Amino acid sequence: MSDTRSPTAPPRSFLWTRRTVLTLLTAFVLLPVYVMISSSLKSLQDVSGKFQWIPSGLTLRPYADIWRTVPLADYFVNSIVVSVAATVFSVTVATFAAYAVSRHDFRGKRVFTVTVLSTQMFPGILFLLPLFLIYVNVGNATGIALFGSREGLILTYLTFSLPFSIWMLTGYFDSIPRELDEAAKVDGCGPVRALFRVIVPAATPGIVAVSVYAFMTAWGEVLFASVMTNDSTRTLAVGLQSYAGQTDVYWNQVMAASLVVSVPVVAGFLFLQRYLVAGFTAGAVK
Repeated sequence: MSDTRSPTAPPRSFLWTRRTVLTLLTAFVLLPVYVMISSSLKSLQDVSGKFQWIPSGLTLRPYADIWRTVPLADYFVNSIVVSVAATVFSVTVATFAAYAVSRHDFRGKRVFTVTVLSTQMFPGILFLLPLFLIYVNVGNATGIALFGSREGLILTYLTFSLPFSIWMLTGYFDSIPRELDEAAKVDGCGPVRALFRVIVPAATPGIVAVSVYAFMTAWGEVLFASVMTNDSTRTLAVGLQSYAGQTDVYWNQVMAASLVVSVPVVAGFLFLQRYLVAGFTAGAVK
């Protein structure tokens, strides 16, 4: 029997090896998800005892108890406010800054670009103590409560996402032909109007990608949120620790709350996936 495969087709052994590796990686990724979902549908006694891959009994009670054991709704509101505000400020400032770097020459442009990029080389924990001292001293000197407030946490996350957002949007704006700016100026648009009428619509995938990055950075951060917040401003990432008591840990509620917390991020990622992929691959010229 003659071989009907293309001369450039990979060997059959390679295909089977690739399928096996992909299957194992998929199982490795989905296994924790299955454990989280199955544990969230068990009673506390079943979770605390010997683990069973197939639950003997299922219950939705943990999903009702997560709102009563801790003030999860308040944590949810805090996370939404902080994440959305940090994303809006980060994208707004990064858009103007990236447009200036991409389209204009000014003194110190190279120093500014290198400084923005170099901030990504330092681990975030190095900024914890300096920011803590700054917030406390500002509060003592001016009465502006940055420590333990949503505003202080928003400012903290802004310092995390803004440098990367500026760097990424600068590269994206560079891929948009300058002829579009010149055509807008011929039509009577100034620099700011040309930015919003021409550049921003053409750079939508890049802006969406930066927005998703900024939102996810603020949504899942734990270290700074655990230090910079109090009981009234605690976020979801820190609030999940409240299900651990002095004598017991409500593991079924922890899994249920973790699943509820993950839903907005996963849904947003799936909805904006095509913009996200286009943004990280330099985008297209419209």
